Amino acid sequence: MGASTYITLTEELFEVSGSSTFSGALDLPELAVGPDVFRFAEPLPWNVLVVNTGEGSLMVTGGISGVAQTDCARCLEPFELDFEGEVEGFIFLTDPGDDLPEDMDEDEFVVLDEHRGVDVRTFLEAALVLDAPLVPLHDEDCLGLCPECGKNLNEGPCDCSREPDPDFELAKNPFAALKDYRFDN
Repeated sequence: MGASTYITLTEELFEVSGSSTFSGALDLPELAVGPDVFRFAEPLPWNVLVVNTGEGSLMVTGGISGVAQTDCARCLEPFELDFEGEVEGFIFLTDPGDDLPEDMDEDEFVVLDEHRGVDVRTFLEAALVLDAPLVPLHDEDCLGLCPECGKNLNEGPCDCSREPDPDFELAKNPFAALKDYRFDN
């Protein structure tokens, strides 16, 4: 399995309903998603099925998987995270120009090059971004860091005096402001 993401289309893919499978490995040391960085120690194996839709395009579906190391958003401790991305996209046999569907983004399609090939890296990276958690946590019950002293509260309580901040308590329950409101007319 090589580290290439370039595929050369087979002759059968130029026939309606023709299909072929391709596989490889994506060499991606880091993936930045928002403020989070996911580091991959090994290339990520991928496989895709390419099918001729009969409408001047080829549909690409498949998967990419791997293990990344990142930092917990609450306690900042490093941990490993499994990725299982679903690859989806289209290869246009000719440049669609302005005829591109309105609901299609640029990371959802590529155009066939003059060598009858295409680089599917865009599809693979998009699948990983979509699989990345919005808030990476090593454990859903992570207590995070003390906002006063910075101690990792997963290792035990700190010695800070922690009285609840009334603004924070109100933010936790936005309906608390209505507790004294009389609803009868």
